[in-house]
Amino acid sequence: MEQRKRPLSPHLQVYRLPLTAIISVTHRMTGVLLTAGLLLFVVSLAMIQCGASSFNTMQAFIQLPLVELALWLMIYALFFHLCHGVRHLFWDSGETYDKLLMNYYIILELFGSVALTGLSFLFVQMGV
Repeated sequence: MEQRKRPLSPHLQVYRLPLTAIISVTHRMTGVLLTAGLLLFVVSLAMIQCGASSFNTMQAFIQLPLVELALWLMIYALFFHLCHGVRHLFWDSGETYDKLLMNYYIILELFGSVALTGLSFLFVQMGV
């Protein structure tokens, strides 16, 4: 029997995911992260309701540097998730479904989420 020269499927170590696929997976991961963060936020609100000692414990916990970093990463995840949703709204119009524009919107989405996180950081530092 003669062997046909068929294309082989790409090997996982050779194949590179497109930027849109990487951002899509990241969007799903931030959605899961935000769900877990919301659950922890509700638990912390319940602890604060328990009295002054629980409030002081929660306040001391939130002021730990690692916890502050985790909170800022959650804020970045929130803005990333928001910008990704806005990008999908533009894609739903059908006019921006060009490969070059897709990558442009992804870069715009990443810069927008970083800028919104930085802006919220400035507002927190100013006490607004």
